This record gives sequence, structure tokens and C-alpha cells, in this order.
Amino acid sequence: MTPEPGLNSGFMIVHVTAAALASENKSLAHPASVDSLPTSANQEDHVSMATFAARRLQPMLRNTEYIVAIELLAAAQGIEFLRPLKSAEVVEGVLQLVRKVSPAMMLDRSLAPDIELVHQLVVQGRIGLAGEAQITELSALRLA
Repeated sequence: MTPEPGLNSGFMIVHVTAAALASENKSLAHPASVDSLPTSANQEDHVSMATFAARRLQPMLRNTEYIVAIELLAAAQGIEFLRPLKSAEVVEGVLQLVRKVSPAMMLDRSLAPDIELVHQLVVQGRIGLAGEAQITELSALRLA
């Protein structure tokens, strides 16, 4: 998804990264109960795995934050190919926020820094707030 692909292959490697993170999440989501080891005379097999199950959630959340960041970058780049058409206001608002930290990719480049910057927007909740602000404004207009 770049007009001039080069050494970094546009968004291909970024897409592979998102797929790898999603695959890791699937592995981490494996039910802990499947590997449960009975304890206390077979009375507490589920309890013995509860901590392990809970501990896996943090890396899954972090992976998902990065997947969302990558998808935002891909969506923003896709929108660039459809310009001068405009998207819905909520999408344009989120796009503006993404574009403040990551310019459109007109020449091939490494997207690692862009992923990190957009990841920070996701973690800080700024993407959600940008979308929410637009939706709230639209809802207010409809109620008026």
C-alpha cells in the first residue's frame, strides 16, 4: 500500500507483524483448564491454573494495542488512495490524529517508528477520545 514500493515492501511486513501478534494471542488464549493439574485430592484443579490464566492477559492486551495501531495505519493509508473523497466525520477525526504522528507513506520507509507513535495514541486513549468526540457531536445534532 505505497505508490512506490521498495526495500520495506510497503505495508506487507507490517501486515505480517499484525498477523504474528494475532497468532500469539490465539496461543495465549489457550484455555488454562486444558492443562489443569488436579490438587487437593482433585478438589481444586481450576484454582491451580487461575493465576497463570490471568497473567497471560497482559501480553495479550499489549499485542492487541499494537494490532489496533497497525490497523489504524493501514486504514489511514488506504484512505489516502481514495482522496479527494472524504470519509465520515468520525473517521476523518481519527485520521487527523493518526496523521499528526504518521504522515502518509508516499515513499517506502520503515514503519516501526510510526507503529510506536500510533501505539502511544492507542494506549493513551486518544484514538477512542477522538472518535467519541465526533460521535457525541453527531448525537447532539440528531437530538436537537
